[in-house]
Amino acid sequence: MKRLRTLVGIGLGLVVIAAGGWYIVTHSGKPTATAAGGRGARGGGGVPTTVGLATAAKGDIPIILKALGTVTPLANVTVKTQITGQLQAVTFTEGQAVKKGDLLAQVDPRPYDVALQQAVGTLEKDKATLANAQVDLARYQKLVSQDSIARQQLDTQAALVRQLQATVLTDEAGVDAAKLNLTYTRIVAPTDGRIGLRLVDPGNYVTIGDATGICTITLMQPMSVLFTIPEDSLPQVRKRLKDGATLDVTALDRAQKNTLGTGKLSSTDNQVDTTTGTVKMRALFDNKDESLFPNQFVNVRLLVDTVKDATVVPVAAIQRGQPGIFVYLAQPDDTVKIQVVEIGVTDGERIAVTKGLNVGDNVVTDGVDRLREGAKIRRPGAPSGRGGNRPNATPGQGASAMPPATSEKPAATNAPQTGEAPPASARPQQQGQQQGERHGNGQRRGGAGQPAQSNQ
Repeated sequence: MKRLRTLVGIGLGLVVIAAGGWYIVTHSGKPTATAAGGRGARGGGGVPTTVGLATAAKGDIPIILKALGTVTPLANVTVKTQITGQLQAVTFTEGQAVKKGDLLAQVDPRPYDVALQQAVGTLEKDKATLANAQVDLARYQKLVSQDSIARQQLDTQAALVRQLQATVLTDEAGVDAAKLNLTYTRIVAPTDGRIGLRLVDPGNYVTIGDATGICTITLMQPMSVLFTIPEDSLPQVRKRLKDGATLDVTALDRAQKNTLGTGKLSSTDNQVDTTTGTVKMRALFDNKDESLFPNQFVNVRLLVDTVKDATVVPVAAIQRGQPGIFVYLAQPDDTVKIQVVEIGVTDGERIAVTKGLNVGDNVVTDGVDRLREGAKIRRPGAPSGRGGNRPNATPGQGASAMPPATSEKPAATNAPQTGEAPPASARPQQQGQQQGERHGNGQRRGGAGQPAQSNQ
């Protein structure tokens, strides 16, 4: 039994070896996908790669700092009463634009008018008392010169006059205070701006300690925007300001599609925020159309400087890898070369190349992932050649394209497979071979003692 299992194993091994040999013999003459037109080669061989190209050109690149900002009015005033009393009337409309000094509300003035009259009465009484004391003082001075009264009586009268003079001054101040309170019954706008919602209704009793106030007034023109920049960018901004430059600031909406206003950088903060490493800045906008609204979040673009006459290429052309920072430079023979470059500032879409490129050089911007040093390329719009992409094929499919009909014929040893008709050009040759085989067979048969058949 053990010997039988050994024989079975040896037999299976021989079958496997025979099958492998048959497969190698029958498939050794077929061309591989790589040999047929260079399919499977990556960015090289005989299949050009369709790429996008851009030409290095001279241009100006603005140095722009991007930040988030908050619209902050230069004046935002809560209008409050400066006296106590009943609010008789509100003369403004919500959302109204007002000027400084416009009447906004009226507090009942009658109690303050009465207080003014009382202060005036007290002042007049004390003035009369002072005048009488001054007459007595003059009389006592004359009597003292005649040695008719004691010197002490004159001194007492002089002190009384000075006391009454101080009383009159106090009364005059009281009259002024009563007049001021009467003026405060008219609540007026302390600044130009736009009024918000009304915070109190007529008929309410208002006091000096009210926290809400009557209304709020916000200065809409001009408007400022507060934003922050990194502390690393501060020296460049300060240098430009020290040179006397005026830096433009643009405010965009949240989607960064619409420009809300263009203004100027006004001032910078005097210290760096240690928690964020940023510095606050303020920009002023005319805001004629009032598109900037208080407490609105905006996207800020600060134009720090502009690099003139730089060699500019699209950002997509810049690659980073083992050589460093490089581009694929298109050559006249439709190949690419790895060109190491040095880059400068960028505006997000274009970038300045400070070293390594000349104006007019063509660099690859699309399809770089399929390239290497010396790889063949097909420029945009170039006709498809042998081994190229099929019509309507997308870029990058050239390596998987079928070989053209004009490719080389298979080797003569590649016989057609079972069930396939041979090409018409091969049929005469095959027929001749078959006839020769039959003739040879006849000769062999004749040599075996049988007569050979003649074709004549």
